Amino acid sequence: MRAVCQRVSRARVIVDETVRAEIGTGLLVLLGVARGDDAAAAERLGTKIARLRIFEDERGRFDRSLLDVPGAALVVSQFTLIADTRKGNRPSFGEAAPPEQAEPLYEHLCGILRAHGVRVETGVFAARMSVELTNEGPVTVVLD
Repeated sequence: MRAVCQRVSRARVIVDETVRAEIGTGLLVLLGVARGDDAAAAERLGTKIARLRIFEDERGRFDRSLLDVPGAALVVSQFTLIADTRKGNRPSFGEAAPPEQAEPLYEHLCGILRAHGVRVETGVFAARMSVELTNEGPVTVVLD
């Protein structure tokens, strides 16, 4: 499981020219689920995301999490994060979990964030989406 977490002042997901989800201050989380990932991996990663200290305190240090700000999370499924680019120029997605495995784990991770008290908005699983964001900092962290 891999998450690209971007600190944002705003982010939204558009599907078929309709805004489906939107947040202000928080994290845009692009989530890739790999074959072999399980509920325990989703729980570990969800907890890590909720507690990730990448928001600045009054001294300008990264010492606050979504729970401290408070902020929201916009979680978007993105199987392309599991791409293997070691050979050739065309990415291979063979290690990405099939949708019937990935979607429940995506939903489970969102549930873990909610259980920690994070407001969660989501993209539309397996839809073609446009994601708009204002990355603050910019700050982007990859979690595996």
